[in-house]
This record gives sequence, structure tokens and C-alpha cells, in this order.
Amino acid sequence: MKTILAIVLAIGIYATVAAETAISETLMPKVDRYFTEETHPQLYCMALNIYHEARSDNLAGQYAVADVVLNRVRDSRWPSTICDVVKEGPLSQWYLEEHGKEVPVRHKCQFSWWCDGKSDSVNETNSWRKAQVIAYQIVKNNLFRGITEGATHYHATYVDPSWNKRFAHIGRIGEHLFYRAD
Repeated sequence: MKTILAIVLAIGIYATVAAETAISETLMPKVDRYFTEETHPQLYCMALNIYHEARSDNLAGQYAVADVVLNRVRDSRWPSTICDVVKEGPLSQWYLEEHGKEVPVRHKCQFSWWCDGKSDSVNETNSWRKAQVIAYQIVKNNLFRGITEGATHYHATYVDPSWNKRFAHIGRIGEHLFYRAD
């Protein structure tokens, strides 16, 4: 049933968001186009997470990944800002002592891209722009907010992490499976 709901929601999103260019022009004010970490840090963190976690996913999947971040922000078990949720994980004390800079412990973060040891550079301009539009729409306009029915966790369909057995399975949207920590 939840899979059917996800399919219906995805169809609704595609119908509503038919012309991506028109959306970016109407829902994202000109002053906020191509926001940066300095101008809008929380939106920037959200866009980075969408970009790195779901840029190859469909539109519904990208909104769903963003929805999970906001679900965590609103839940007292997680940090209270988007950036703190996205960057949650232990920091390397050794690296701090050796180099004077904090870095996350590899493979111990909530979102794998943040601490996988790979570059976090944005190299695909169109995907980055799309991630920024989605970040803006869900954070500022609550567009498609709630698409995951309160999910607090997700993983790609091609992996099977041990933690997923502990949570209530919500369903699949795009290329991710969603769960809620009750």
C-alpha cells in the first residue's frame, strides 16, 4: 500500500512540477538564485545533501531525501539545524591535533557523502541547480513536505544496512527506501 502511495505521490509531483525551468523562475526569487554557503548556509547544506545523496534519483526521490533532513531537524533526537543534521557524526581528534582542522571520522556519519573521504565538490551544474531549487522549495515553501510520512532514515535500494531492521519501514520513493525511528 505504501509503495502505491509513493507511486501516486511521484506521479502527482511530476504533474505539478512539469516545467522545471518555470518552477525555478517562479518559486525561487531572483535574489536567491545560486545561493552560496555564505549567503544562505542552511539552504546550501540542504542542496549539498540532495546533490550528493540523490542527484541521479527522480524528482520525488530528491524531495524525499530533503524531507528526511527536515524531519530530523524537527525531532529532538537530532540537531536543530539543517547543517548540523547533514554534518552529524564524530570528528577526528587525531586530525585536529595534527592539522588544526576538524574533519569527520571516515564512514561514521549520518549521510555517507559527508565522510566518505571523497571530494565534496559540485561538478554537475544542472544537477546542482536542480538541488538548489528543490532545497529552496521544500525549506521556504514547504513544497512536498511530508512526502516520506515522517521518515527519519533512508538508504539506497542497492544496499542493506543492518540498522534498517530496527526501524519501521515506510516505503520506497525513487531509488531509496525510507524508515521511521519511532
